[in-house]
Amino acid sequence: MHNWALKIDRITEKFLNSYSPLSQEELNWKPNAETWSIAENIDHLIVLNESYYPAFESLRKGNYKLPFVARFGFVVTFFGNLILKSVQPDRKKKMKTFKIWEPSKSSFTKNILNRFEEHQQRLKEEILKVQDHIKQNAIISSPVNKNIVYKLETALNILITHEERHYEQANEIYNMIKPQKVKVQN
Repeated sequence: MHNWALKIDRITEKFLNSYSPLSQEELNWKPNAETWSIAENIDHLIVLNESYYPAFESLRKGNYKLPFVARFGFVVTFFGNLILKSVQPDRKKKMKTFKIWEPSKSSFTKNILNRFEEHQQRLKEEILKVQDHIKQNAIISSPVNKNIVYKLETALNILITHEERHYEQANEIYNMIKPQKVKVQN
């Protein structure tokens, strides 16, 4: 499974170890209206990853329909490489997400961490269910635009890399919270 399960377990552990000690208020804290809180970053990952599940299910049922553009290997490779590069954890380039992938709300309970852990388990199960399609070099469309196509294998790499990117984004918020905690304790 290209170590996707192992990578998912590692990123889940990083999120839980880093953010479980935080209070609900800290999980929802953000420096300004344009920046997502740690909880919003976590919810965004759940929302985005789950948007791929209908495609996975259609692949399994054998009724997945691809657009004409998917017939051109160079287009499939181009979009896959472009998107994978854009979600790298280095965050050199800030990006705005599509509306359908925005966090579902702006305030969350501490349960967001449990939801994330459960979601990550399901993500591993979903990947396992499409493993045969990965081996067959299946192609899927992006949930936001059917004409943005890439290999299923690339899509999974995008999802995992994207999680790393949002761990780094959440960590930037965490590092802003830490000094405030130290000031309060003094």
